[in-house]
Formats: sequence, C-alpha cells, structure tokens
Amino acid sequence: MLHSLFLAVVEAPAVAVHAAHAAAAEPNILERFGVEWKYVVVQIISFIILFGVLYWRAIKPTIAAMDERTHKIDAGLKYAEEMKAQLASTQQQTEAALKDAQHKAQAIVAEAQKTSKEFADKQQKEAIERAAALLSKAQEAIELEKKKMLAEARTEIARLVVATTERVLAKKLTDADRAGYNESAARELAGV
Repeated sequence: MLHSLFLAVVEAPAVAVHAAHAAAAEPNILERFGVEWKYVVVQIISFIILFGVLYWRAIKPTIAAMDERTHKIDAGLKYAEEMKAQLASTQQQTEAALKDAQHKAQAIVAEAQKTSKEFADKQQKEAIERAAALLSKAQEAIELEKKKMLAEARTEIARLVVATTERVLAKKLTDADRAGYNESAARELAGV
C-alpha cells in the first residue's frame, strides 16, 4: 500500500507538467485565478521531497516500532499462556503432592496405632505373665508355709500326745519310748 502511494506521488509531477503544457495552449480556470504552473510544480516537488523525508525518517520507523511492539505483545501473550499452563501444572503437582502427603500421614498414623496396640498388648501380656508368676510363687510360698506349719503342728501334737500319755500312764518314758510314740503319732497324723 505504501509502495503504491509512493509511486502515485512520484508520478504526480510528471502528470502535472503534462497538464501544464496542455493548459498553456488554452487559458483555463487556474490561469484566470492567477495560478502559475511553475509554482505548482515547485510545490509538488517540495511535497514529494517532504513526503520522502517523512516516509524514511518518520513513517517507516513508526511502522517498524509498531511491528516490534506487536511482536512484543504477541510474545507477552504467548508467555502469559505458557505461565498459565505452567501454573495449572504446578497446581496439579501440588495437589498430587498434598494427596500423597495425606496418604503417607494416614499410613504413619495407622502404623503408629498398630504399633501402640501391639505395645499395649505386649505390656498387658507381660503384666499377666508377671502376675501369674507372682501368683504361682505366692501359692508355692503358701504351700511351703502350710507344709511347714503342718510339720510343726504334727511335731507339737506328737509332743503333746507324748506328754499326755506320760501323764496318763504316770510313768516316765525313756527317750527311745518317746521317739517311738512320736513316730507312730506322726504316721497316724500323716494318714489323716
């Protein structure tokens, strides 16, 4: 478009000169108003020079700046789209990481609960075993104490039987007689 405009401006003086020659033959409206063709041609040439300078110094750099700005805007929009896609990807990764962390936390909590239950069960089992051992030892001690008391009671009963027998018989028993009566009394009590 600029190229065709530039060609039109360059061809305009030639057309104007041709029109000036044709008009010189016959007076027209422009000559009636005092328009001189040499000034018109000079103004057309000045306009062409001015247009060329403006085109090369102002219009062309402005168009280049606009093209550059358009390119930067397009690049900025493309970058914004990339960042939007990257943000969406990052959000998905964050959500996946959070879900993974929740699953891991739930697994840790479940493992801790399982471990604490196992520990509590183990402690309870050990306490039951200790109580059973203490109970067994206590029963053994009671049984030993019972046997000891029975033995002492037998000995005491045998002594009392001998003493009572001595009194009843009113005679003094010898140590051999006393030992015999004690043994027989102990055998009879053991049978009971």
